[in-house]
Amino acid sequence: MYRLQETLPKNPFMKPTWMCSLQAKLENLTFFLIKFYTIPIALLIQARKPDKIPKWGFQADEHMEPLHCLDMDNQTQVFEFILLGLSQQPLQRQVFFSLSCILYLSGCLGNLLTILAIILDPHLHSPMYFFLSNLSLLDICFTSTTIPKMLVNHLCGLTTISFSACLAQMYFFITFGAADSMLLSAMAYDRYLAICSPLHYMTIMSVLRCTLLVVIPWISANLISMVHTILMSHLSFCTNRIPHFFCDINALIKLSCSDTQVNEMLVLVLGGPVVLISFVCIMASYTPIAVTVWKVPSVQGRWKAFSTCGSHLCVVCLFYGTIIGVYFNPVSTHTTQRDMASTVMYTMVTPMLNPFIYGLRNRDLKGALQKLLLSKNPFAQPL
Repeated sequence: MYRLQETLPKNPFMKPTWMCSLQAKLENLTFFLIKFYTIPIALLIQARKPDKIPKWGFQADEHMEPLHCLDMDNQTQVFEFILLGLSQQPLQRQVFFSLSCILYLSGCLGNLLTILAIILDPHLHSPMYFFLSNLSLLDICFTSTTIPKMLVNHLCGLTTISFSACLAQMYFFITFGAADSMLLSAMAYDRYLAICSPLHYMTIMSVLRCTLLVVIPWISANLISMVHTILMSHLSFCTNRIPHFFCDINALIKLSCSDTQVNEMLVLVLGGPVVLISFVCIMASYTPIAVTVWKVPSVQGRWKAFSTCGSHLCVVCLFYGTIIGVYFNPVSTHTTQRDMASTVMYTMVTPMLNPFIYGLRNRDLKGALQKLLLSKNPFAQPL
């Protein structure tokens, strides 16, 4: 049998041994991650005691909207929530609506043009622009999870969102936000290799490694979001009025009558590595970049490099600083107005700034955008 196999001609379409080995390792890693996350969740849910409403109950306000819920054995099942939005004042709501619409449309347009320019220009098919196009896609998805719902609610005069839609919005918001955070650290690592190790850059940043640096954040973010969504679905709520413009995990935890210690602990345990480690990796990558740039003999080139790195770091600090202030401080120190302002910064402002900071300061990308906008038929260009 073995001799017969040796005499057979090799199949040219057969996968090489290293590819089969890599596929097996990825499958084992996927099964390990699934077991690592799902088994503790099942044990936590099974060990939790039935959620009961506190003895002091909930005193309804005479101006409060009717609570659409069902009481069974002291359990409160909410069917829909009321989103209070950014403000209750009509004039302020008009101003916030206009600003949100401008920020959302400009951010989506800038990110969409960045993606199209990178796809249609063969000269931009490199690791740096591969990461940038994925960041633009994540920014579009991240803002589209919350802003369109808020704008539609304002135009139609609606403030309600169903319980299932609220959980879905929270799931995708956490997914895209966590993936965005991890991808920023991958982009910083890419810039570190390009500036500090230019001779080995193309060897290190192979197609496989670039793919893994994008796929791993997506998978990890989905698993983390799944944990929070499953645990949130088992909570009962005293009220359905959310003092926010979307279903934020912290706002939902505050509304719950159940024991939320597990939820609050997992916000720190799962969110800490995503945000804090990513932020530390970015700082660690930009430190040797700054040292290398400082050695550039040309003053003009040094100033240009520092201005570019400085703008990147400003956006990174704005993004991570507001997230840390909202999710990684004690709940007792939180105020609705401060949390709302911080949330607006990392949900609207930074996704709008990313295409301008990372893309439009780049000469090659600006040239590709000019070709895209001035060409009569840009999609006819050869890929």
